[in-house]
Amino acid sequence: MPQERIRRNPISFALFVALASTGASAQDTVNLAPVAVHGVSTVSESDRVNGPDQKPSLGKTDTKLEDLPASVQVIPRALLSEQGATMLRDAVSNASGVNSGGQDSKGYYDHFLIRGLNAQVYSDGFSDGDQLSGLSHSLNGVERIEILEGPGSALFGSGPPGGTINVVHYTPSSILHYGGSLQAGTYGALNGSAYITGPTGVNGLDYRIDATASHTDGFRKLSGRSREVRPAFRWQWGNHVTDLAFDLRHIHESPDSYGLIYFNGTPIRDVSRNAKYSSPFADAHSDFFRTTLSDQWTVSDLLTINNRFSFLHRTLDAVVNGDSSSTKVTDGQVVNRQLREQDDKDRSIDYQFEPVWRFNTGSVHHTLLTGFEYQQQKLSSNRQTADLPNIPDAFSPVPPESSLDQVHFLCDAKHSCDDDRLGARYYSAYATDQIDVTDALKVRAGVRQDWWHTSLTPLITVPGRFGTDARPLLAGVEDARHDAPVSWNIGALYKLLPWMSPYVGISRSHLTNFNSENTQNGVGEPESALQYEAGIKFAWLDDRVVLNVATFDVKRDHVATATTLDGVEAVVFDSQKTRGEEASADVAVTEQWHLLANVTHQNAYITDNPQGIASVGHRPQGAPDVLANLWTTYSFRIADVPGFRVGAGVNYQDKTYSDITNANSIPSFAVVNMLVGFDQPGWGIDVNVHNVTDRRYIIAANGAGGFVGEPRSAFVNLHASF
Repeated sequence: MPQERIRRNPISFALFVALASTGASAQDTVNLAPVAVHGVSTVSESDRVNGPDQKPSLGKTDTKLEDLPASVQVIPRALLSEQGATMLRDAVSNASGVNSGGQDSKGYYDHFLIRGLNAQVYSDGFSDGDQLSGLSHSLNGVERIEILEGPGSALFGSGPPGGTINVVHYTPSSILHYGGSLQAGTYGALNGSAYITGPTGVNGLDYRIDATASHTDGFRKLSGRSREVRPAFRWQWGNHVTDLAFDLRHIHESPDSYGLIYFNGTPIRDVSRNAKYSSPFADAHSDFFRTTLSDQWTVSDLLTINNRFSFLHRTLDAVVNGDSSSTKVTDGQVVNRQLREQDDKDRSIDYQFEPVWRFNTGSVHHTLLTGFEYQQQKLSSNRQTADLPNIPDAFSPVPPESSLDQVHFLCDAKHSCDDDRLGARYYSAYATDQIDVTDALKVRAGVRQDWWHTSLTPLITVPGRFGTDARPLLAGVEDARHDAPVSWNIGALYKLLPWMSPYVGISRSHLTNFNSENTQNGVGEPESALQYEAGIKFAWLDDRVVLNVATFDVKRDHVATATTLDGVEAVVFDSQKTRGEEASADVAVTEQWHLLANVTHQNAYITDNPQGIASVGHRPQGAPDVLANLWTTYSFRIADVPGFRVGAGVNYQDKTYSDITNANSIPSFAVVNMLVGFDQPGWGIDVNVHNVTDRRYIIAANGAGGFVGEPRSAFVNLHASF
């Protein structure tokens, strides 16, 4: 799109500057495809969450959203910039059915539920590793976020049934340009980012470097800081496109697993929202290094071969309060407090070999993805637990411990601890066929055979620690499993009318119970899940109005669930079910006015728990009945000067429970956010206000208390590009 044409269109012009200042290349901007409205350009396809023509990379077959018989949504960088988002957790509400929280959400890293079930985060198609000892994801160099709702094991292997969140980064451009932004806000928040991209001087070889640094004093004094850099290279040679990237991160956070402690079944009310029950020296820092190498070889019009490789090394050192329901208020005191010291190291490799075949059988067109994948993961976990003194007054809390020197760590039947070495090797063969039976009928079918070997070798013997076979876990004795699950999916979409496409789908998935949080009971049997989904995709007025509705039924078995038995943190295995409906709308109301909305109603409940029959019928941790989100922006001129914009939105979440006993819960909440912005060629400024009404609310229901949302806060973002 020529720049002069962009300047005559306020929305496209604002989008051009926002993309440039937040990391989009000039080449990306030139390739935007605007939607026509009475001969005038409007909100571009690149700015749409449900844009029918978008081709999410997590589909792996270059299939448009409008042809996928599944619920997939794409959150573009332009939208994230409008909302002042700097972290993945700021972004996920733009997709239906997604919320933060759930099991082992300790208040300092990303943990998401989709449709009331655990979700997995991927980076450019590669898993982040140990799913429960999570990672906080910034938006450094991120172009878009792709979300597949429901099981994705047929494509990605071991994965939770909630869905897949794929973070996609920008690739290098052959055009030299650079830019940056500086965002400052409440609680000493400061975030600076910059990028540069262009040719190296070697024929066909381009580079890009994205860097981010952030610091915050933090609400409730939950300080944090991070440093990230991501250099990437792209070499186009012959029929190959080869990409090499290095992702380096140092992340420092302050855990707050207690939040506001539960009292009479809900977060304690008669205290300030600044009241602190967590240890003042609680701390977590993570070092993350990933190398990815991929090659796309276009052999012919018939065959493209993709080779991908990832090496990940990650460490997590944390001192965090134990998130157990045994921590509670008794006689005005906070009792049964514990502290965990944790040192985890995770090293994994992932190789994917994926030939993609495009051919016809008669009049039927096929895009057939075939693949082989090998993954190896080695994880060391070293943890010990200490008892903490009671907080004498729960209504005026002052944690008595002031330094780690005052704490005495123990390792016995009453104090969870480990010194474990975990290992996993995964081999997979798979195929997915996207079939264009006719212009109207689309069929998608996939199958995956996995061969998994998972093992746990304790280096110490902990009294009272038993594997799932009831045998004691002994130092130096390996506890191992061999499993060979088959995952599959099949779906069909029919374009009944030019503007209406109903679809149906069934998916079977499997998840290894292999992570550093579930080792109390050895290596468990894999989880399995089955989802039925039916929906309709609507697109009216030349795709200006896009509406997707779906209904779903997901059953999962042998789910590893954290609970407290006789005062000791333990893991039990239950079965769960979620039934629900969702809808998402993406509307270019006028040339200047863009609206996004989504709503999800879901009924998630426990269907079986042999170790706790009383929990049957209860809700899983963190799964709300209703989620609803709205975001709208309006661009306008003042004195014939374009680039002004305002925006507003609301995020609603229903009541959720802290664990499967349903004894404690957090209340529903609605938070209002606003935007005022102005952009000119090469620079711009935005002001975002979060929680405009200064609502007191709880984001997530942890085991011992609720994680507290920020009061009213404001952020100013100044960005420039050259």
